[in-house]
Amino acid sequence: MSTPQPPKLIVSDIDGTLLDSNGRVSSRLRDTITRAARMGTKIALATGRPHRWLTPVLDQLPFTPDCICANGAVVYDPSRDEVLVRHELDTEALGRIAEIAREALAGYGTYGFGVERVGSSAFDPEEECFLITPGYSPDLWDIGYGVVDVAELTSVPAAKILVRHPEMSSQELFDVLAPLIDPEDAHVTYSMNEGLLEFSAPGVNKATGVSIVATQHGIERERVLAFGDMPNDMEMLAWAGMGVAMANAEPLVQDAADVVTTSNDDFGVARVLESWF
Repeated sequence: MSTPQPPKLIVSDIDGTLLDSNGRVSSRLRDTITRAARMGTKIALATGRPHRWLTPVLDQLPFTPDCICANGAVVYDPSRDEVLVRHELDTEALGRIAEIAREALAGYGTYGFGVERVGSSAFDPEEECFLITPGYSPDLWDIGYGVVDVAELTSVPAAKILVRHPEMSSQELFDVLAPLIDPEDAHVTYSMNEGLLEFSAPGVNKATGVSIVATQHGIERERVLAFGDMPNDMEMLAWAGMGVAMANAEPLVQDAADVVTTSNDDFGVARVLESWF
């Protein structure tokens, strides 16, 4: 696989893409992407994670990438611990989404809500930024969260509101809720399969953040190379000059990409980059 010129901006999703199943950046990938950075290629991470959850990834890289967080709602500079851009759902939109979900999921069993508030630093207290309702089922990495009722949860603008139903798949939850959400209220997607939907400001997705970073560096869309594996990567893969899906990606994500590489456990990102760097 090749293009006439190497990319000027490489953008990678984190979980399931940059990281292997053990949460590590392989030495092969680290070496290849470091060569690209030393040759002047800009590197960015584009993730559903908040900027507070980037340190374990950044610690594995010998350079500091641009960071697009919360599915494009936040552009963050880790070298200065500074939020450069934020796109937030206002309180009215948060309340409408919560009410629609409560009505639609009545009779579906236990579910809950969460929100990601942007804050100002990666070191803001977790319990002030990641809030959940009592019905939300947290994952092992969800630590330090605050527990509040829906009224408090939706009382402050947020990068995204989450709906969690542990007994449904994310696709099942998407099929129930997404048709009920006005695109003028929110963008709906998911980044994991375990019954979690993510609602961002209308029109905001990873492509939004990538386009901002590309513009900041004066890089044409055609010179952007993007990697991803989940539905929250689809707009980014379609927007980039070349979008690459992992072999472990869902079929609809592979359909949105220009190229499919090997899995995150089989050096998928490194294999593509090695053709240039």
